[in-house]
Amino acid sequence: MNLSFFDQFTSPSFLGIPLILISVLFPALMLPSPNNRWITNRLSTLQTWFLHLITKQLMIPLNKKSHKWALVLSSLMMFLLIINLLGLLPYTFTPTTQLSMNMALAFPLWLATLLTGLRNQPSISLGHLLPEGTPTPLIPALIMIETTSLLIRPLALGVRLTANLTAGHLLIQLISTAAITLLPIMPAISILTASILLLLTLLEVAVAMIQAYVFVLLLSLYLQENT
Repeated sequence: MNLSFFDQFTSPSFLGIPLILISVLFPALMLPSPNNRWITNRLSTLQTWFLHLITKQLMIPLNKKSHKWALVLSSLMMFLLIINLLGLLPYTFTPTTQLSMNMALAFPLWLATLLTGLRNQPSISLGHLLPEGTPTPLIPALIMIETTSLLIRPLALGVRLTANLTAGHLLIQLISTAAITLLPIMPAISILTASILLLLTLLEVAVAMIQAYVFVLLLSLYLQENT
């Protein structure tokens, strides 16, 4: 069977049953659960420190009213981070390369921040559509432009995450295929290509972490505008 480079992004299935739900929920099972040795467990202590660091960084630009979102944003950050990193392992499937899943995460959360602003401070939220001091002839066009930029925010969130992870996975597969193909023909070039592959893999680890942080950070900024 001839496989294309894009077959790695196909949702896995077994006997016609989609397995994407398992690939989404399984990483959460890897996190240690609280027990009587919560404080003395080094792994749990490291996890608690990391969660505290993430929560602190996300809550710094937000006011106290927005701190009730801390659990949602921190959980989303850990969820995306674990899935993105596990997707770099061989023979694994990365759910966040699916635009449908990323949109399913981005749209409800963006809509929640928007509705929060319209409920708590409708005048200020609607005022973002028309900056102060705008000339009268430009008001209709500017309102349309700002409304369009507001509505495409969830699409930009989903597409950004999908495109960056998909591009990284494709580059890794292309370079690894080239390294294997060149090995019997030009071993020196193959070793050089494998070295580039190692550096690219390290880069993709950083990209996986950065993209998870950027996704949640932008959501927190949208929340900041509406609280």
